[in-house]
Amino acid sequence: MAETFSNDDAYYRPIYGSTTAGSNSPIASLLRQLQSHSPTSTQVFGFLALFISSGILLFLLGATAIATALGFIAFLPLIVLSSPIWIPVFVLVGGFLTVTGSLLGVVALVSWTYRYFRGMHPVGSDQMDYARSRIYDTASHVKDYAREYGGYFHGRAKDAAPGA
Repeated sequence: MAETFSNDDAYYRPIYGSTTAGSNSPIASLLRQLQSHSPTSTQVFGFLALFISSGILLFLLGATAIATALGFIAFLPLIVLSSPIWIPVFVLVGGFLTVTGSLLGVVALVSWTYRYFRGMHPVGSDQMDYARSRIYDTASHVKDYAREYGGYFHGRAKDAAPGA
């Protein structure tokens, strides 16, 4: 026989996330997960501070770009008229800085090399010694392998295809 429902039962809709019947639905479990991962007030304040500071910095970036463009436009005639002076100055200053930097680099390299070979242990000498020992060990292993198997690449081919 057909079951009869009262008027209240026919229109019963469970509230998702409640502990009543129907709480095993996927939507209810999703809502429970969202509630368990809801941000704390500290996280909300952090996101708000991040949003506000990012907006301020973006505004300042735009203002700086606009001011730079307007300044360039305003001073363009002065730049063009004084370019015969600025170009040689930039070339001379750039050349001076290049030569000075190269000389300083060479002096630092010679100084480090001198201290290294005199046994004064400059900064980085332990890494240099470690790299040298690793290279020597690898070369020794390759040489031993070549003696034992009659050639490094020949032995590798045997390893790749034992029946060949």
